[in-house]
Amino acid sequence: MTINETKNGSDLIISLEGRLDTMTAPELEEELKKVLPETEQLTFDFEGLEYISSAGLRVLLSAQKVMSKQGSMKITHANETIMEIFEVTGFVDILTIE
Repeated sequence: MTINETKNGSDLIISLEGRLDTMTAPELEEELKKVLPETEQLTFDFEGLEYISSAGLRVLLSAQKVMSKQGSMKITHANETIMEIFEVTGFVDILTIE
């Protein structure tokens, strides 16, 4: 998985490419620990993301909890497979998906 960050003041866009699964979720989690404290608007761009596992969902959920206290978080460009996973798990009701 590749993580690309674009920062504009307190706005942060994280673009993910590849698979967010048990092997790569810890890498994203570590990166979020570094950048979330100074972030008010977090956007995940999933255009290049092919798959997300339960480990990836857990990272998104903890990011959502942090961001709900200090700003907002949204997900953009999720493909059909990822949207299906969000629907089956109920994450469509928890996350802001555009």
